[in-house]
Amino acid sequence: MLAENISSTSTDSRFRSIRRWLRQFFTPTRLLDLLPILILGVVLALLAIYVPSFFNSRNIVNIFVQASTLGIMAIGMTAVMVGGGIDLSIPSVMALSAIFGAMRMQNGGSIAESCLIMLAVGCFAGAINGFAVAYLKMIPFVVTLAMMTIASGTAIWITNSVSVPVVNEDFFSVILDRIFDIPRPILIMVVMVLIATLVFKRTLLGRWLYAVGTNAKTARVSGVPVDRVIFGTYVLSGFFAGLTAIILSARLGAASANLGNDGVVLDIVSSAVVGGVSIYGGVGSPLGAVLGAIFMTVISNSMNMMQVSFFTGLIIKGVVIITFVAIDSLKKR
Repeated sequence: MLAENISSTSTDSRFRSIRRWLRQFFTPTRLLDLLPILILGVVLALLAIYVPSFFNSRNIVNIFVQASTLGIMAIGMTAVMVGGGIDLSIPSVMALSAIFGAMRMQNGGSIAESCLIMLAVGCFAGAINGFAVAYLKMIPFVVTLAMMTIASGTAIWITNSVSVPVVNEDFFSVILDRIFDIPRPILIMVVMVLIATLVFKRTLLGRWLYAVGTNAKTARVSGVPVDRVIFGTYVLSGFFAGLTAIILSARLGAASANLGNDGVVLDIVSSAVVGGVSIYGGVGSPLGAVLGAIFMTVISNSMNMMQVSFFTGLIIKGVVIITFVAIDSLKKR
């Protein structure tokens, strides 16, 4: 009888330990963190059933190539959002940068010169945004919306709504060739996310950035150069817009104002939010944003393969954004 009581007590103790571990592991916050993975798993399961060709190796590579440009822009958006702002002008600035670079190539400019022009245009636009937000204390939404309008209008004006072809054939091979059978746009995205992650997690600048996004007033009192940090995030966002312009103009063989259509902004914000970047600032990572970009590209690719209409796709993306913003709000409580 004593042995049975001891055995029963031991069993109850083990069950209590298991229940305690489950309660600690499956907290509401942890479950919210796992929700994107669950959603992705459901999407992939449905694709396996209804669109088996989705898992074709060529299609997978195509998804990662498409995600590379979106992911790079999402890294720039992450820097801005972690710092407590938002940049709606990224796609328009990217399109304008691509146009200036393509026009320079038409006029005999070298590949290096044209690429530098694209990066410079992006950084210049980002610097204007950053100066207005950080030093003039203007609202980020209004500033970047205005920049989006200015960049779009300038792109249409200088091109007369006509595409500018990329005339340098070597440009395509430099940007698009494969290394170890991996397209260079994917490798560029990987290198950028590694560098950005290192800066965010391992440097003083990264710690300043999270501090500013969490509470700018407290960060300022603690000696953090808040204005310079905010200014830097917008310049960085412009840099990534210019880098995307280089890759996208090589992929499409031309540059036009249409590269920066309004739907791209939705995709960038979706990628960042799905990847765990908080709209309230202070939370997020470049890797998460890139994974979010891959997730959104999978959604877009699968809808195309299932012949879902463009407008239905916009509705689905809007629902995705609302869902993940709601998750972000629940985490903040």
